[in-house]
Amino acid sequence: MEEHKKGQVIGYARVSSTDQKLDVQLDQLAAIGVDKVYAEKASGADVERVELSAMLDYVREGDTVVACKLDRIARSTAHLLSIVEKLNARGVTLKVLNIDLDTSSPTGKLMLTMLGAIATFEREMMLERQADGIAKAKEAGKYIGRKATAKAKSPEVIELLGQGMTKEAIATKLKIGVASVYRIAKEHKSCC
Repeated sequence: MEEHKKGQVIGYARVSSTDQKLDVQLDQLAAIGVDKVYAEKASGADVERVELSAMLDYVREGDTVVACKLDRIARSTAHLLSIVEKLNARGVTLKVLNIDLDTSSPTGKLMLTMLGAIATFEREMMLERQADGIAKAKEAGKYIGRKATAKAKSPEVIELLGQGMTKEAIATKLKIGVASVYRIAKEHKSCC
């Protein structure tokens, strides 16, 4: 197990899908001199993100977690506040670069709660507009639906796991997220 120096700056970067790039976030985190980065390609709505969980397990008192944008770390107010509560319990500060948020100050804590609520509102409005658009497209007979997700590759994932392949290698081979491979493995274990 690696040694944890006191007062580290830990970066967290996330994009929603495997075809998106982490480069911009990783460059921003490198520019401020983070000691360690946790990065993943996973939906923000997924509260069981592998790298987020690993980061929350890793941080220690005196550390600072840095994310480039608020919606990279959480997509709902409840999840955001849950993360901040876990960080606070460990004596860890959260900083969000694009809005200059710092939870070590009372103003930062207030701002965080307000921004989390606004982000949730905006996401709900976007989902509502999206649902309206899909309904209109269906009425017009133009809605095709989205491409198959990682779940459609479950049989392949289970077969490759059975062959002893690592979860990371499976994700790369099947061009799906590592978190999806973990989720499929977990679901397979619980049902079988």
